[in-house]
Amino acid sequence: MRYRVTLMERTNAGGEPSENPPEYVAIDVPEGVVIERTFVERTKPAAMHSEEQLEEDDSFLSVGSETWDYEIADGRDDEFLAAVKNSQLAMECVPLGDDNLSAA
Repeated sequence: MRYRVTLMERTNAGGEPSENPPEYVAIDVPEGVVIERTFVERTKPAAMHSEEQLEEDDSFLSVGSETWDYEIADGRDDEFLAAVKNSQLAMECVPLGDDNLSAA
């Protein structure tokens, strides 16, 4: 089974990631659950506007997102979904069917 997971990504004043969101999922995933992980896209914080630095008043908006596709071992979905929930960074977790795979 494959899942598309969008994770919250905290950034610094320049809009660059200050942490690696997939690591928060990996902490709770037992070995052998994730077969493959593929980066899909990164969304910069809304506060970036057209500037290279966040303005002081906008620093609370310094959150972007990263989206990853995860291929999960057969029968181990519950373990993966528990780890995603425990990460506390997941904004969305969507199972990908055959229709989604051909469009990706």
